[in-house]
Amino acid sequence: MERTGTTRRRALMVTGAVAASAMAASATLAGCSSEAPAERRGTAPGPVSAETTLRRRSTAASRALLTRYDAVLLAHPGLAARLTPLRDEVARHVEALAPTEPKAGASAAASATPSPSASASASTPAQPVPADADTAVRELVAAERSTADKHTVALVHAPPEYARLLASVAAAGAVHTYLLTKGAPS
Repeated sequence: MERTGTTRRRALMVTGAVAASAMAASATLAGCSSEAPAERRGTAPGPVSAETTLRRRSTAASRALLTRYDAVLLAHPGLAARLTPLRDEVARHVEALAPTEPKAGASAAASATPSPSASASASTPAQPVPADADTAVRELVAAERSTADKHTVALVHAPPEYARLLASVAAAGAVHTYLLTKGAPS
């Protein structure tokens, strides 16, 4: 008895053929579109991807926190033993969060971890550092919380791999907050 009608094998073959022709059509259309590469048009590159924009915002938030650490360390050198390990961790966060651009970004990554005095003198903090060390640390705690909150909010819009990184950096900010408050030596 011979089978007639649609078999599973025939359905898979047809589905595969339809998918292949759809891919070929989209490739053909992409090749024929008016969106030529920037080099051929002689104009600037196209718009920045959403991930790159998110990475830039996240990097800026961590860089502002790094600047704050540097300013506090410059104003209160006696806090160096307590703050330097946290500051160095924030510097690594700046490097990790930065957009992955062609190797032109290598110099930016190298400048992300300058010494506290060099970084603090290069950029003035938005608000002055209090003369009282305890108040300065409390303000640093608030900056850590704010930065961690920004990274947590950014998770919603991040692609999976970057979201994991943001979650790790936000968690590290929570640990820094703990170490600066309850984890402080008495």
